[in-house]
Amino acid sequence: MSRIGKNPIVIPAGVTVEVKEGIITVKGKNGQLTQEFSDITVVVEDGQVLVSRSSDHKDHRAKHGLYRSLVNNMILGVSEGFTKSLELVGVGYRASNQGQKLDLALGFSHNIVLEIAPEVVLETISEKGKNPIVKLTSFDKQLLGQVAAKIRGFRKPEPYKGKGVKFVGEVLRRKAGKSA
Repeated sequence: MSRIGKNPIVIPAGVTVEVKEGIITVKGKNGQLTQEFSDITVVVEDGQVLVSRSSDHKDHRAKHGLYRSLVNNMILGVSEGFTKSLELVGVGYRASNQGQKLDLALGFSHNIVLEIAPEVVLETISEKGKNPIVKLTSFDKQLLGQVAAKIRGFRKPEPYKGKGVKFVGEVLRRKAGKSA
């Protein structure tokens, strides 16, 4: 029984949802997203999107809630958008950007230069006395998470001093280290 899949998705003003031959297209002020689907039925009626499944097969039950969440994230993305912020904790760790190129100094012998996808808006914030912050904004939640995970993967936070790239607000498990 999928509780998430049974909930209808309300379509906000300014967003259009089209369903054709196993492909759902969502258009809004921020952009356009498409998603293929199978084994489920997606119906748009009365300003709502309804997701239903044909049987209680294990695979159909799993996809029911999945596709409902994917469609909901698409609608939220094209209407409001998503934001992720990464914090660089460590002495000498710096971040700067020129357009869509992110330049990271993370304590390696060389800087890491990463070309960010055009769908993701990149912003770096460097204030004196505070850790540098890389702010990523996009209408595609999946792509945003993938880019943020790639940046975090260059230098994951270590458990002793907490140095590395972490999400803003992320709580790290800390270890005591050596005790005399």
